[in-house]
Amino acid sequence: MNSQLSWKIGGQQGEGVESTDRIFSTALNRLGYYLYGYRHFSSRIKGGHTNNKIRISTKPIRAISDDLDILVAFDQETIDLNAHELLSSGVIVADAKFNPVVPEGVDAKLFAVPITSIAEELGTSLMKNMVASGASWALLGLPLEVFNKAVEEEFGRKGPAIVEKNIEAVKRGADYVLELAGGPLENFKLEPADGKQKLFMIGNDAIGLGSVAAGCRIMSAYPITPASEIMEYLIKKLPKFGGTVVQTEDEIAAITMAIGASYAGVRTMTASAGPGLSLMMEAIGLAGMTEIPVVIVDTQRGGPSTGLPTKQEQSDISALIYGTHGEIPKIVLAPSSIEECFYDTVQAFNLAEKYQVPVILATDLQLSLGKQSCEVLDFDKIQIDRGYMVKDIPDREDSSMFNRYAFTENGISPRVLPGEKNGIHHVTGVEHDESGRPSESPVNRKKMMDKRFRKLAKLEVENPIHLHAPHADPDLLIVGMGSTGGTIDQARLRLNGEGITSNHMTVRLLHPFPVEEVREQMEKAKKIVVLENNATGQLANLIKMNVGHHDKIVNVLKYDGNPFLPSEVFERCKNAAGNKAQEELVKNGNL
Repeated sequence: MNSQLSWKIGGQQGEGVESTDRIFSTALNRLGYYLYGYRHFSSRIKGGHTNNKIRISTKPIRAISDDLDILVAFDQETIDLNAHELLSSGVIVADAKFNPVVPEGVDAKLFAVPITSIAEELGTSLMKNMVASGASWALLGLPLEVFNKAVEEEFGRKGPAIVEKNIEAVKRGADYVLELAGGPLENFKLEPADGKQKLFMIGNDAIGLGSVAAGCRIMSAYPITPASEIMEYLIKKLPKFGGTVVQTEDEIAAITMAIGASYAGVRTMTASAGPGLSLMMEAIGLAGMTEIPVVIVDTQRGGPSTGLPTKQEQSDISALIYGTHGEIPKIVLAPSSIEECFYDTVQAFNLAEKYQVPVILATDLQLSLGKQSCEVLDFDKIQIDRGYMVKDIPDREDSSMFNRYAFTENGISPRVLPGEKNGIHHVTGVEHDESGRPSESPVNRKKMMDKRFRKLAKLEVENPIHLHAPHADPDLLIVGMGSTGGTIDQARLRLNGEGITSNHMTVRLLHPFPVEEVREQMEKAKKIVVLENNATGQLANLIKMNVGHHDKIVNVLKYDGNPFLPSEVFERCKNAAGNKAQEELVKNGNL
């Protein structure tokens, strides 16, 4: 029996691939399996090849697999594009309608199932996704009762007749493929899962849930891939807590509305991707100058311009840190798991109000949209910190305004909400004095700049890095961010098997950069591999600028729109370690 398998379904966008994946994975989640999904889709509403890949395991996983056990194909293009991933023991379950052909060099077994014909016999070709699901489920030898329960939940709102039709479609698909295969395939049987409850969600949903838990009550945003699911989640949830979502006319309106709502005292956020972030830059500077807290989510995708809207990339790092004109204090967090998307969102709201700065939460497409298992979230961990908020302001003898931007030792000035008695002050985007009145005094300018930047001098962020460091002086320190963590961990297991010792560091605080924590780990390693999805090594450049050790750093870059595979990371890291070994031989005169 297997402790893990990999399953993929593909076809034309809009013909049921997404719903097939959703029901199939929901049923597996009910049994207690750990799941990690990757969705490849086109930047159009309908048409174009799409596929969803799910890795199924009895143990926690955080990376897609290199290979594939079962491929479900709704068209020949799916076979042509994806069959090379199949193991020699793998199978293709294909719709007999298009006369499927296995490409030369692929050893996998083909089961041609009349998927569309069976669905049409039951009343509509739309049910072909259920026929395909039933065939897949049967090959794993899993009980249909569990799958049927997931079908009931998916279609229950449409009435019992529709539910029964879909359950019948599942049964017919299962029966047909079992007849072709002669029963469940022994090499596809999964070990029993632990049966424990797990959450199964995308990072965007976790961010949405985290914002509700943090007390966010207004989201203003403009739809954009891959951020839209945050807005869609909150449209359903925020009204239940007295909040609302406003779809604005563009990202400029979204960020300025968020700043206005925050100034009024409401915890608020916006979310976008690279193109929207570009439009927000001037207003982010306004939030920094006026010291109004705001949370911004950037779900990185392929750029520049429209670029690759539905593909993986991590190329906004420099823009996130340096994009605004002029200089303001800001915080940039980069969660690396579903759980962190939730907890870091809560932390982002607390940091924004505590330090009165913009806080940007940087994810990437795979983390935003890749559906993953995660442990049940602990709401008892959540604490709300609204920072230096003042009330009951004493009367003043003169008619002076409240010093909203008072010079303080730690740079954090007293924040007062509009309408508070004796709290009147001026708010402007130009440089200002302590009460907010415009000021061009050189002395005041320097004092205000210094005051704003003092805020982050003693910044306290939970876990600015994540570290897996079993070795005191490793051959390699592998550094990544965002969704790369699980892939690196899997590659490290193979490296250790080759006798190459490695530690793994995930950078979670991009700005201000955690210099001391990173330096400590870099100094221990013989070589440092920085893994990132961009063409210019932006994370590596950030490390070089803040920490140094240029001579140790090796860039491992991927910018074709796809996330790293464990095998790619293993090979690139192995080469880096090998080069280092060769350098040592040369230095010692042995080569």
